[in-house]
Amino acid sequence: MMNYQALLQMNTIFISILIESLPFILLGVLISGIIQMFVSEEMIAKIIPKNPVLSVLYAIGAGVLFLACECGIVPITRRLIAKGVPLSAAIAFMLSAPILNPIVLFSTYIAFGNSWSMVFYRGGIAFLVVIIIAFILSLQFKTNQLKHDHIGHTHHHSHTFKDKVKGMFRHSIEEFFSVGKYLIIGALLAAAIQTFLKTSLLLEIGQGNLSGNVVMMALSYVMSLCSQADAFVASSFRSTFSTSSLVAFLVFGAMFDIKNTIMLLGTFKTKFVLCLMAYIFISVLGLTLLFIS
Repeated sequence: MMNYQALLQMNTIFISILIESLPFILLGVLISGIIQMFVSEEMIAKIIPKNPVLSVLYAIGAGVLFLACECGIVPITRRLIAKGVPLSAAIAFMLSAPILNPIVLFSTYIAFGNSWSMVFYRGGIAFLVVIIIAFILSLQFKTNQLKHDHIGHTHHHSHTFKDKVKGMFRHSIEEFFSVGKYLIIGALLAAAIQTFLKTSLLLEIGQGNLSGNVVMMALSYVMSLCSQADAFVASSFRSTFSTSSLVAFLVFGAMFDIKNTIMLLGTFKTKFVLCLMAYIFISVLGLTLLFIS
């Protein structure tokens, strides 16, 4: 009976993760299709500044204006890189969009009882992490790190507008099935771990400053929450964990979780994904411990 109840709970969590993520995936693949058919490499070259620092800041600014979660942003990032956007700028866009956009920051403000301090902590730490990661990536990786980098080549001059619209939907559908399978696998893993991992064990471990931050980051990774809703879950831990731990939860989970790890592994080279995850983990942990008591 207990096994049946556990499977039922896992199924409920799995479906809720899918329902939460699908609208953003659909938006992401649609924009990816638009970029593929209507945005040329020449247009990208004109829009993105040549200066590496300015290109990263420009990408963060674009991310602030873009309403997406950490899953929906992956296909867009892949398409931008294939079109010639520098890796550091594209990853800066990918990391900033799910956490620095106005909806996420406003939900954080509401979830913590109209607290601007949590908004500034979350936004400030996230911004610093993105800058650090972009700097490291620009030094370490000189190629685009995509598993398949042929997806960005399209002869725009040979298509009528009607052909481009058809191509846009065709590419969007292909992209949906490409990233959709990784979303399903990631959601299933997240649901299984949430069901069978005892949260009480994590709470017992996370009593110190360092361990509390690590535990909350691990919890955010496992729970795989959408960034628009994670602040309400984090606020429920206020009586148990420190502000530093809560901010670590809010920043790391919006950048990396189980479902988008699977999607990233299907998009980028494995070494790059593992390095990216390690750098984000270390940056979030270090900055939250350093700046937030």
